[in-house]
Amino acid sequence: MSSCIDRTLYVELALTADHRVKVLTRLSYRPHDPYAVHLIFYTDIKAPVTWVIARDLLAEGMLGPSGEGDVRVWPTRTGPDAVLNLVLSSPHGVARLAAPFPAVMQWLERTYLVVPSGQEMEGIDLDTELSQLLHGTA
Repeated sequence: MSSCIDRTLYVELALTADHRVKVLTRLSYRPHDPYAVHLIFYTDIKAPVTWVIARDLLAEGMLGPSGEGDVRVWPTRTGPDAVLNLVLSSPHGVARLAAPFPAVMQWLERTYLVVPSGQEMEGIDLDTELSQLLHGTA
């Protein structure tokens, strides 16, 4: 199976209603973990901040409001100025992000070319995964 599918881009983090900063972000998809996408945010903090969310949640959020609780995703605007909104909540706070919709859509489409929807389990060795989980080697 193919290697990681990565895309680096800038997203805007809303610090206040009037103040936003650009944050270098990598979108990463690993075919061996076909249900998940990784959002890696590079900030001035010691290490990058990584969020792992469901690929299907992100795909649904490209079409309309998706997610509850810790992760919410929805599109706004249309055309080249379209934005994908993400709200990520943790015990430490809430991050309100805006990503360029066309770039995220292009990257997400590539993930579905590698592992089509409904075929995620075909690349998983369930016995090995379960053994690693039970024996703490995952």
